[in-house]
Amino acid sequence: QVQLVESGGGLVQAGGSLRLSCVASGRTISRNAMGWFRQAPGKEREFVAALSWGGATIYYSDSVKGRFTISRVNAKNTVYLQMNSLKPEDTAVYYCAAHRSNMVTTTQSEYDSWGQGTQVTVSS
Repeated sequence: QVQLVESGGGLVQAGGSLRLSCVASGRTISRNAMGWFRQAPGKEREFVAALSWGGATIYYSDSVKGRFTISRVNAKNTVYLQMNSLKPEDTAVYYCAAHRSNMVTTTQSEYDSWGQGTQVTVSS
């Protein structure tokens, strides 16, 4: 099992930017697809973005497409989520997750390792 630790969350004004990081330990994630999900207060956790081990395949949810960028540095066992033009509706706890293989999907049940999450709050 891989351990994932997210960081980089915080409070930002609408229109601002944040970069989230997810560092993996315990084993390499260089052959796993990785994803970011989020859960807003009172809502179910939802898919945000995911990419394959080499970065050739990337998916974004429609709500973040064009504003968020997912990337990874396998040598550092780290995945990033650059979030620009943030909106109040982006307020949520953001989770990093490792897929059980290299398949890039939006299906949460296919991700078998999860971090504890980092809070992102966007004020209007």
